[in-house]
Amino acid sequence: MSRSFDPVELEILWQSLIATVNEQARALQRAAFSPIVREAGDLANAVFDRRGRMVAQAVTGTPGHINSLAIGAANMLVEYPLDSIEPGDVLITNDPYKTAGQLLDVTVLVPAWRNGKLIAFFGSTIHHTDVGGYGIGAGGRDVFEEGLWIPICKLMKRGERNEDVWKFILSNVRQPDHMAGDLHAQLASGEVGAQRLAALCSTFDLDDIEGLADEIIDRSEAATRESIRALPSGRYASSAVLDLADGSRIDIVCSVNVDADAGEVTVDYEGTSPASPWGINVVKNYTHAYTTFTVRSVLNPDIPNNHGSLGPIKVVAPEGSIVNAVLPQPGTARHVVGMFLPNALLKALAQVRPDDAMAEGSGAVWTMQVNGNHDSGKPFITAMFTYAGGVGARATKSGLDACSYPTGVSAVPIEVVEASAPIRFHEKSLRRGSGGAGRQTGGLGQVVEFSVATSRPWQLNAVTSRLAEPPQGVFGGESGEAGSFKVNGESVVTQARLTLQPGDVVRLELPGGGGYGPISDAAVE
Repeated sequence: MSRSFDPVELEILWQSLIATVNEQARALQRAAFSPIVREAGDLANAVFDRRGRMVAQAVTGTPGHINSLAIGAANMLVEYPLDSIEPGDVLITNDPYKTAGQLLDVTVLVPAWRNGKLIAFFGSTIHHTDVGGYGIGAGGRDVFEEGLWIPICKLMKRGERNEDVWKFILSNVRQPDHMAGDLHAQLASGEVGAQRLAALCSTFDLDDIEGLADEIIDRSEAATRESIRALPSGRYASSAVLDLADGSRIDIVCSVNVDADAGEVTVDYEGTSPASPWGINVVKNYTHAYTTFTVRSVLNPDIPNNHGSLGPIKVVAPEGSIVNAVLPQPGTARHVVGMFLPNALLKALAQVRPDDAMAEGSGAVWTMQVNGNHDSGKPFITAMFTYAGGVGARATKSGLDACSYPTGVSAVPIEVVEASAPIRFHEKSLRRGSGGAGRQTGGLGQVVEFSVATSRPWQLNAVTSRLAEPPQGVFGGESGEAGSFKVNGESVVTQARLTLQPGDVVRLELPGGGGYGPISDAAVE
């Protein structure tokens, strides 16, 4: 018999469940080796029921990771159904087409047991510093060149390391100790979640969480459908243009189709550019992740993010397009397109909810990874470090300055980057005047300048965007400033890895956000 929950008990259980996954996330960040996880929070943590449905997520993390994990965990359980999992088993994969879209994002799924019965899974996805291959750049020619592919398999068996799997992984990365440390952090955090869930079940006399999961997911779905029913039915189309360092142009075309009677929204990307030869292609999971995040942020962001609230939002994307990559199309830098999608979507949603609209922002964070050798010859490799431009203005507020919307990752502190490699920063400041004018002004971009203190050549993997096409304003607001990526004062015109020399100076000027409404309205106010 299914157990019922009164409202007070349900709220207590819900808050306890959130506290459990938050503790899982804190344990992962404390134990992680990679600065991008430890300092920037480039991760996702969530708890799933026995059916692989995401019930709750931690408050930290990125939409791309979290909502991809929601699909990825279910894909892992198709490969390993419940009857094939024993106590002490742990699943792992970085299959980009079934999880988060790039080989550097590794997903670990830790089962939780109670009285000999598997009752839940604690999943985590984090960005690993290195999985061999090309590194965090767009220059890989196919997915196989981008790094080690870990198929869905058991990282742990009956509480013991699956040694063959560990050997294959650690033999194919440049920093095996670093990789092993981050994997152990994922294992430990999952175990923390499992232990806390067992305590929660004991406290509230629950044999499992199936009934609780049904209640949470059903309520979340009903609330989401109710929010959609408040919208006018119809088709709302828009587009946005993304340009890259090599001069290539990507058109994101979308239509938001609202079926108020059914309480469903379908986002269709028909007309979007085909896949790129560069490693910026987005798998459908990642497209779905940033699409659902954007739609839900306009509908009702207070509804819990889980299987129920994601269900009424459908995504259609042409197979083989840049938003639905297929094997072997490369995608290590898929974030440059994935994080740009909200710019197009918000313009479509502005036709439905103008007061909740936002002008275009810089989109994806700019990512840097530096490899080289110290003067002694000892190699170094930095973890990915990121910088954000300005966010678009809103109806009643200016855009945020140098903020990583929509990803949510923080910038790795300069001190941490400089401690990890001989990188020396010359400047890090807000880019004055880069936000678009309007009734509300767009957020400012930032200026970052650095070099590497070595007597040897060094390599830079850089992923930048919006260098020619600036973030547009909305409802009469003006555009922000486009970005600039230069080495020694000369613009970079490639997406490939750069080999630079001692004394070379890299200067990044990130875009500013677009303005909202005509500037004449601001003068009146």
